[in-house]
Amino acid sequence: MSMKEAYEKKLQAQLDECAAEIDKLKAKADKAEANAQIEYYKQIEELKSQQAAVDGKLAELKEASEDAWEDLKSGVESAWDSLGSAIKSAASRFK
Repeated sequence: MSMKEAYEKKLQAQLDECAAEIDKLKAKADKAEANAQIEYYKQIEELKSQQAAVDGKLAELKEASEDAWEDLKSGVESAWDSLGSAIKSAASRFK
């Protein structure tokens, strides 16, 4: 397995974990009071948007050649860091 393939698999596993975390947050939002639900659902939509951006970056990475994927890696990691921070922030507000 190449470094690129290993990185893709690692990132996909992390995206799957994020999707599960977003689903947990949505379940909490579903149980919240009506006025809190509006804010929670807004945050969840933002998380899903960021998740889609990371997913798009991963798709670009998968399409890149072995030589070019390193150039895309920093963009993927930046998008990933933003998503991870946003999920942690939302999770702390959902408690």
